[in-house]
Amino acid sequence: MPDRQKRLLLSVCGVAALGCALTALVAAALPLWVRGSVLCRTGAELVNATGPELQQFLGELQYGLFHGTRTKQCGLGGRRDRFRVFPDLLSTVPVPLHVSVVFFCAVAAIFSCVAAIFFFFNAFGRPYETLQGPLGLYLWTCICGGSSFLVLVLFCCELKLHRLSERISNFGEENLVFQTFSEDLDRSFWLFLLVFLLQGLNAALTRLATGARLPFQNQNKTELDGGANDLMY
Repeated sequence: MPDRQKRLLLSVCGVAALGCALTALVAAALPLWVRGSVLCRTGAELVNATGPELQQFLGELQYGLFHGTRTKQCGLGGRRDRFRVFPDLLSTVPVPLHVSVVFFCAVAAIFSCVAAIFFFFNAFGRPYETLQGPLGLYLWTCICGGSSFLVLVLFCCELKLHRLSERISNFGEENLVFQTFSEDLDRSFWLFLLVFLLQGLNAALTRLATGARLPFQNQNKTELDGGANDLMY
């Protein structure tokens, strides 16, 4: 591939990696990971509410990795309050799993910046072959893609297996019981899915720009060349 096209592709990869870093930081900071509604089961059971009457007992819930808001409806108007995961909900959320999600968000953002630097360095500099050349680009891209994928998987596990929305809804309540009525993954989660897809695109563009072969491909070619040389002699 001509040098101009190679530089253009690597520059595009660098811009995409930098965009992934900024997207990961913004998505992790915003309280837009889950949006849903919670039912005041205690109040609904007291009046035996059904159908349209349930709307008087449905509140809203929206939160992210660090903070969020909830509105509780128990038939007498809504009560809106804000909460912080650290340190308010440390006794409620599964702390190891939640900290793992935050950790891999940070890893994805940091190594996306590292990948962006090395993409631009490969486009306009003279990198070494090991960690600054194509192998290094694959390494940083795989770390970013793997971290963003782990964020998606671990957060889904925390949300579904540990019933995170229901735990947050019942935090600080002694007499009332709240139940998750509906919940949907919000924009920040899908932004991390976009980060994961962009890292896969960067890996494909790196393969196209550098023409680097996999180790098995090099080995097979060497073996075939050696066999041909043996036949010649």
